[in-house]
Amino acid sequence: MLTVQGAGVRRAEVRRETRETRIYVELALTPGGIRVSTPIKFLNHMLETFIFYMNASGEIVAEDLRGFDDHHVAEDVSIALGMAIDRVLGDRVGIRRFGWSMVPMDDALAVTSVDLGGRAYWVFRGSFIGERIGDLTTQMIPHIIRTLATYSRATIHAEIRWGENDHHMAEALFKSLGLSMAQAMEYVDNSVRSLKGTLQ
Repeated sequence: MLTVQGAGVRRAEVRRETRETRIYVELALTPGGIRVSTPIKFLNHMLETFIFYMNASGEIVAEDLRGFDDHHVAEDVSIALGMAIDRVLGDRVGIRRFGWSMVPMDDALAVTSVDLGGRAYWVFRGSFIGERIGDLTTQMIPHIIRTLATYSRATIHAEIRWGENDHHMAEALFKSLGLSMAQAMEYVDNSVRSLKGTLQ
């Protein structure tokens, strides 16, 4: 379901159901309430952080139908959230298109930059100390970034410059990505941010 409000699509709902997961995402490009409920508590924390710093609001609900590990839930939530971002952006005419930020969190420093011009690409640099942060495996974090980039049709460069605490490194990364997305999503005027005159 899409709702048009002013400049383009500002709200979207995505439902995704497979034999492994059942996902619901509602996203609006206005600040407000945020509710994230998945079986992965640390993923909930990171998604709430991302949406908050994106100056957005909405709801994410995920059910794990098979219970293998954290992979399918994290991946399928990222697919649905990426699709919702793509839909709320509409034709992307008038948005700032580019965004970037650098976020420190105690010992950790994360840097991200995004291009919402419609081409999917991703780069992740950095590493974690442990294999898990709470109930989320750290190897899923680059996979989440890649999946968001693919399904939101965005270029995302994400880097953890340094850090000593995995929680701090991950949280700085998702805060930075949210800030970069907020900047890139900002509606500036009714022009296309490309010398070609088209984003495609």
